[in-house]
Amino acid sequence: MKVDFWGQEFEANMVVGCVGGFLIAIMSSMFGFGGGPFMVPLMTVGLRLPMYIVVGSSLLAIFFNTTMSSIRHFQFGNFDLILFLCMFPAALLGGYIGPQIAKRVNPIIVKRVACVGLLLLSMKLLGIY
Repeated sequence: MKVDFWGQEFEANMVVGCVGGFLIAIMSSMFGFGGGPFMVPLMTVGLRLPMYIVVGSSLLAIFFNTTMSSIRHFQFGNFDLILFLCMFPAALLGGYIGPQIAKRVNPIIVKRVACVGLLLLSMKLLGIY
């Protein structure tokens, strides 16, 4: 499929995107981490899209997965209202400030910060630290 974004054309394999997005949604719903650490590499490496398209697109895709997962976990009783009320305002503020910072920073630096974050997350999930 060809994607036209502000006069630039990109080609993306939608089968890879759909299958990858499905598997990422299952994993993130099961294990409780956001799908972003996996959705962004899928879109940048697997679909070969530039970072400025990937960030907003992955956030929108993750929004639907997160909404459904949150509803299901709430139905199962896996929900702490106090923790939610503490994190919600901070998440809104971070979601507002983050894109403004990313817009002013070199995309290579954004990718490097993302790589470090992914490495730290993977080490934490593997019990290395």
